[in-house]
Amino acid sequence: MWTYGTNDTCRPTTNPSEPCTLGYYGVYALKATTREHIKAGIDFARKNNIRLVVRNTGHDFLGRSTGWGSLILNTHSFQSVDWISQYKGPGSYRGGAVKIGAGVQARKLLTAGHAMNPPTMLVTGECPTVGLAGGFVQGGGHGPWSPLKGFSADNVLAFEAVTASGEFVHADERENPDLYWALKGGGPSAFAVILSVTMKTFPDLPAAGAVLDINWAHTVDQDVWWNGTSIFHKWSNHFVDAGLYVYFELFPNNLHVRPFVAINQTGLQLQNTLQPFLDELNAAGIPHDFSISSYPTFFDLYTSLFEDEGAGGSAVTGGWLLNHDDVANRNDEIIDAYKTIINARSDSFSFMIGHLFNPGYGAPVSNSATHPAWRNATNFMITNILVPENASLALKRSLQDTLTNSIDQALRDVSTSGCTYVNEADPYQDNWQSHFWGSEYPRLKQLRAKWDPKGIFYAISTPGTERWEVVEDNTRLCKAL
Repeated sequence: MWTYGTNDTCRPTTNPSEPCTLGYYGVYALKATTREHIKAGIDFARKNNIRLVVRNTGHDFLGRSTGWGSLILNTHSFQSVDWISQYKGPGSYRGGAVKIGAGVQARKLLTAGHAMNPPTMLVTGECPTVGLAGGFVQGGGHGPWSPLKGFSADNVLAFEAVTASGEFVHADERENPDLYWALKGGGPSAFAVILSVTMKTFPDLPAAGAVLDINWAHTVDQDVWWNGTSIFHKWSNHFVDAGLYVYFELFPNNLHVRPFVAINQTGLQLQNTLQPFLDELNAAGIPHDFSISSYPTFFDLYTSLFEDEGAGGSAVTGGWLLNHDDVANRNDEIIDAYKTIINARSDSFSFMIGHLFNPGYGAPVSNSATHPAWRNATNFMITNILVPENASLALKRSLQDTLTNSIDQALRDVSTSGCTYVNEADPYQDNWQSHFWGSEYPRLKQLRAKWDPKGIFYAISTPGTERWEVVEDNTRLCKAL
């Protein structure tokens, strides 16, 4: 996703004379199309003591989809989709399901589901290019349906995978239940290479969506803009308690909320939910643009209101979850933290991407290895600092230090009982084990030792990686001393 993980040595360009060196890309690549290819890649890496990187789509903020001197095992060619009208596997669930190959992306799957009769849906991310069966579900997998259905990982029924020993395995409630649990949010590229995942499906529903903007076109007065942002955030718990999913971006002098999502609600119901917030904006004299629409299905809302994300930029990324209690009691301190983030440095540009949702609203009991604090969630913020093109290693280190010790620390300080999301966070933070998984971590570390005792798999800040370290400016992967 960000070229930062490659050391920015071969950025996309139309200039044929632009320098291009290997940087942190792997030295070997295997485009797997069969499970035997996956086994062969794992066996080759194990026998030759080569760093192994598993890559699906490469939609990755943390540099886990590449690695200096590595063999990159590409699973994106696994594109099978098998819709199941009634699941008959272990457990009590007997609803619809879909079995998808490791490389299937959300847009393809949701489009196919929409064409069914009746239109069918499942929990995916907000970005349509994310591959569902790889790092997404192994990190938990949050998206617009999470307020009603929980994490994507909560909806997994079964996996097919290849282990570090090269063994083909099936994992569900009955067969290899410990691996089944660990793969559901326990961290990407840590326990096995996923070949396929079987997930619950459900009928699509009508939905309503809204868009809000407060930016430089409305006011250049920073006090007015920050007051509008504060009012918006003050109502966050109200939004999630109504079952909404809200996606927003916070740039200097620009609050862009696109969209508010209300599934199985009408436009009038959404308007009624948002009206007290809008009334407060108006009473405070905050200029803004606002629109609201109704859609026959969520899929129609999804294709109309969610904006595609760009790629090819370079940034260091962090993030933190603000829980329900802290949002209720510490709004002023949270806004002060936002100011720290937006104004972090004069020599670079920092911004945030916010997600208001609570997986505990519709799924109060976790069915996955995700951090328990997520069941009291309100606002998950992704933090970013852009890295200039051709930045020196010294500048990159400085930007990373700002992210870890200033930007994300500001959020951790105002929500000390929060946590962070495995796939959208700072992998260099202290206590990442607790911040990513909380009380689930000791079990995950034990399972890593069981399923990958030799450390064949490696992705930064995943269970069991304390025994490894990347040295010499993010190049060589070595056993920790």
